[in-house]
Amino acid sequence: MSPRLAAAFERLSEYLGAHVLLSASALVLGVATSLPLAIAATRSARLRWPLLALASLIQTIPSLALLALFYPLLLALSALSLAALGVGFSALGFLPSLLALTLYSMLPILRNTVAGIGGVEPAIREAADALGMTPRQKLLQVELPLAAPVVMAGIRTAAVWTIGAATLSTPVGQTSLGNYIFAGLQTENWVFVLFGCAASAGLALAADQLLGLMEAGLRRRRRLLVLAGAVGLVAGVAFALLPLAGLGRPAAYVVGAKNFSEQYILAELMAGRLEREGARVARKDNLGSAVAYRALAAGELDVYVDYSGTLWTNVLGRTDNPGRQAVLDQLTAELARRDDVRVLGSLGFENAYAFVMRPDRARELGVASIADLARQAPGLRLGSDLEFLSRPEWKAVETAYGLKFRSATAYQPTFMYRALAGGEADVISAFSSDGRIAADRLVVLTDPKAAIPPYDAVVLVSPRRRDDARLLAALQPLIGKLPVEAMRAANYSVDRDGGKASPAEAARKLQTDLGL
Repeated sequence: MSPRLAAAFERLSEYLGAHVLLSASALVLGVATSLPLAIAATRSARLRWPLLALASLIQTIPSLALLALFYPLLLALSALSLAALGVGFSALGFLPSLLALTLYSMLPILRNTVAGIGGVEPAIREAADALGMTPRQKLLQVELPLAAPVVMAGIRTAAVWTIGAATLSTPVGQTSLGNYIFAGLQTENWVFVLFGCAASAGLALAADQLLGLMEAGLRRRRRLLVLAGAVGLVAGVAFALLPLAGLGRPAAYVVGAKNFSEQYILAELMAGRLEREGARVARKDNLGSAVAYRALAAGELDVYVDYSGTLWTNVLGRTDNPGRQAVLDQLTAELARRDDVRVLGSLGFENAYAFVMRPDRARELGVASIADLARQAPGLRLGSDLEFLSRPEWKAVETAYGLKFRSATAYQPTFMYRALAGGEADVISAFSSDGRIAADRLVVLTDPKAAIPPYDAVVLVSPRRRDDARLLAALQPLIGKLPVEAMRAANYSVDRDGGKASPAEAARKLQTDLGL
């Protein structure tokens, strides 16, 4: 068995258990919510149309967006609850995922239940009335039993949708089979990508078949089939959840990471040092920039690495650039004052946004700086990472140089570099600590107007851990010790085509090479 396949199987019990727990909970909650609403809709034409229209509208929202929208909403509600009642709740991970997937599961259950009950023959209803049945008796003893196969078909559809959409819960901090896919895409670990897809598809297929067995039993009036399907579902869920029960006490520390290789490596570096101090550590990877900082400020993450320019523009809303050290000093003071977040210090390298071109294309167009690029931009195609085009940094550069590209396309970072190499993009918004820049001999364009702020990699500590002696002892030795050359080499060992290093292996080698 290959090392990557072995690594995939090693994580399977945790990822599968969390995925099943989330999917099953969302489906149960979806059924419990949808059935009463659907029954009410069959009794009231005024309720039926708006209810089905609202469920259809929710279905048009991309599932990833629906998952992301719940996080800030729950974070605000948690803050209100804490202020009013002295009790908050976690807005990261399971809860936003559960609520979003529950809403996403409702449409097929609602539609099929309404259609099933509405499809009962009028003659049968009349016979029930003639027997003197109350509306409740008619519903429970006649309409629902006859509609049950159609209702179960809706639940089958909802189950498949929910299991598939649950893979997208990773960016809001929920462990799932999507962890394989998101991490695999970034690090070009296609074994992880295929493994995650296959596991998710297999889980959906198994659930669909067991629910199908129950549907067949209801249709044929064979209780044994219904019982067999139900027992299979319960047994399967219990088997998947069993490893979660063995995870023991909760982690003492939660280390966060955004959705690219450098973040995975640094998170593993910090987690490894804490684990060597005897601490239990949980990892929350693939978080968006806004989600990561909010989660840290709210105490749902204990520590993660961010970049001074990102915090300067996105968190503080600053558009000026007073210089690298001034940005770091002001950022340290302001985050402590505003959110009680501690900036432990810079790791020693900068990972700034940088406009990058292939050397042959840059020579052909005579481009060496962003100012040169601005003159050629109307005929060029820009490739960016998924965040850059919506960030303040892009607006600042666009305004400072008057950049107007022929087209601009956002890519997952790995595919952004591939687009540049393949000619689908003429210039990309790369990252200065990325090893692929040197390996591919790419040209980094200068920024004569200093429109792009500095991007020191800084360790952020949550308010509840800002004075934690164990955490500070483990992470303080990293401050100022990581040169950009070492970080580029670590990044490239993970990102390169056919690379053999996992983020954890790259982190261990980085620590050894630096004598840490």
